Amino acid sequence: MKKFIDRIWEYIRANPKKFFFRVAFALFILWIFFDDYGVMKRIRMEAEHRALLEQHKVEQQKILENEQRIQHAHEPDSIEKAAREKYNYRKSGETLFIIRSH
Repeated sequence: MKKFIDRIWEYIRANPKKFFFRVAFALFILWIFFDDYGVMKRIRMEAEHRALLEQHKVEQQKILENEQRIQHAHEPDSIEKAAREKYNYRKSGETLFIIRSH
């Protein structure tokens, strides 16, 4: 181990500019990739952005469905449909089958 360290130390003393620029370049690369505004943070933020856009589409669809339900809320058929779907109501003499999918 001591020989290895001595060899590195000799290289540094023989080529100080080369060593300095290599270390500076390595630190610069680390800074570019792992800083608060670095590439890795950017990749994570892009993935989060795509997920949020997808979630936004789903929520917009729910809003549209709710608006349609509100527009048709005063119709007797829609009230019956909502009662059957949400509360599993049935007319007398009917058989109720509940099918749930996961």
